[in-house]
Amino acid sequence: MPSFDIVSKTDLNEVENALNNVRREIETRYDFKGSNCTIESAESVLTIHADDDLKLRQMHELLQGHLTRRKVDAAVLDYKEPEKAAGQSVRQTVIVREGIEKELAKKLVKQIKGSKIKVQVAIQGDELRVTGKKRDDLQAVISFCKGLDFDMPLQYVNFRD
Repeated sequence: MPSFDIVSKTDLNEVENALNNVRREIETRYDFKGSNCTIESAESVLTIHADDDLKLRQMHELLQGHLTRRKVDAAVLDYKEPEKAAGQSVRQTVIVREGIEKELAKKLVKQIKGSKIKVQVAIQGDELRVTGKKRDDLQAVISFCKGLDFDMPLQYVNFRD
């Protein structure tokens, strides 16, 4: 039976390359001269240190722009609440999301089953396996899922006849 997988994967090497580009741009930009703005990364957790909220927003824009240039969807970033550090400086934790979370997977399964397309959907860890009798049904599921509005980028891989 034909099948495919719905996954949400992020290339962490490309994220690291984008971070290096952001660091380089922060060092050379005039509006960041003399400021104490840095981005640190530990696996899939980024920590942004900025002098104030304005610089923090500028660093968000830089990060999103460089991720987009490296063909990584900026929606994989999950910004946590900014917290005050010493003086007026601000620290924010950003998580690079990978895999489909349980709640999102359940919601996606419910919407696919509600679309009345004759397929079976199974949750397998952090991905979904969609199987059906016809290839056209699977292609209909892919186009249906692309039409849905999720805050996470989805990829459709491992398509087998």
